[in-house]
Amino acid sequence: MVDGSELRYLRRCVELAAEALEAGDEPFGSVLVAADGAVLAEDRNRVASGDHTRHPEFELARWAASHLTPSERAVATVYTSGEHCPMCAAAHGWVGLGRIVYVASSEQLVSWLGELGVPAPPVRALPINDVVPGVAVEGPVPELAAHVRELHRGFHRSAGPADAEG
Repeated sequence: MVDGSELRYLRRCVELAAEALEAGDEPFGSVLVAADGAVLAEDRNRVASGDHTRHPEFELARWAASHLTPSERAVATVYTSGEHCPMCAAAHGWVGLGRIVYVASSEQLVSWLGELGVPAPPVRALPINDVVPGVAVEGPVPELAAHVRELHRGFHRSAGPADAEG
């Protein structure tokens, strides 16, 4: 269960998603937190360049692989505005990161995009545990999900359905 003290990390994820939107990118943001609560790294989506592997969760997995020991990775938590896509979930599993806490689920995102008439992305949305069985996953977090939904609505309204990719 998501502890009330963890909402600050999730709020930061939403702020990073808003920063991504302001930069013309899809609104996703993530924060990597050590077992003691220290923020280790954070990032936002950077796929507007055309490289659709530049998801913040993937970048944090790469960062963790280079900067943390396996035992430090195992007890770290990734907080994120949206549930990991299969690519990011796999990266998370391969580097041995710990718990994942997300604001909005992939199921919610797919529903929101459908409402907006956005074509399906080239990669199917799957629950994290379908890709990485056994990793602790918590979400969605209703207190913040409406804000994330509005960020996605803002992005897809400005990009237009033909221009948006997952």
